[in-house]
Amino acid sequence: MSTTPTALPAREETFLQRSKNFLGAAFFLFMQRSPRLLQLHRNEKSWTLFRVALGVSGAAVVVLPLSLWNGWITATFGLVLFLTSILLPPAETESPTDHKARQLGAQTVVSGGEYQSGNVPATRVQLFISPENIWALDKNFEPLIVIPTAEISGLRLQPSADRWLLRVGEAENRAEFCFTGFFAERLARLAEESIRVAVAPSVPPATKGRAASV
Repeated sequence: MSTTPTALPAREETFLQRSKNFLGAAFFLFMQRSPRLLQLHRNEKSWTLFRVALGVSGAAVVVLPLSLWNGWITATFGLVLFLTSILLPPAETESPTDHKARQLGAQTVVSGGEYQSGNVPATRVQLFISPENIWALDKNFEPLIVIPTAEISGLRLQPSADRWLLRVGEAENRAEFCFTGFFAERLARLAEESIRVAVAPSVPPATKGRAASV
């Protein structure tokens, strides 16, 4: 009996790769859109109306089907809806990230992957981007580096093994952000595009080229 593994046909490999890319893109898009869907939680009036509607719907589902033989199943579902409407937290008109962005005057907030300064361990950061500065803040909103957009002379994104590197600036004045994980490329490109929009007037055309993907 042969122990040589059977190679998948190139056509099948292509299909599997395309399926993986499609599912990954769809899930990433959902994650990107979710914060927008959750804006309902940031609007006090809309959030209150949603909770009232949820409670009324739950009460109606509890009362109306009681005459049915399987009404207890529907009633249980309605009770869950009603209790959920009561237990939902009040509207959060501004998140800590929103507050910090407003404080800094940042127009865009994106993941910055991991940033390492000197011999300090790499820290996961968020990039707060404004036309004047780009802040890399840690989970406690402490700034690890502040980059004036007027001083950015280069912007480069490239793959490296199983990660993506976003380099902002040139030579010794360069800051490097490392993205890893399933969505590394998409998060890195989103960060690059967001920074490019902010610094487009100050980046020379010769440095705008994006590194070739592999």
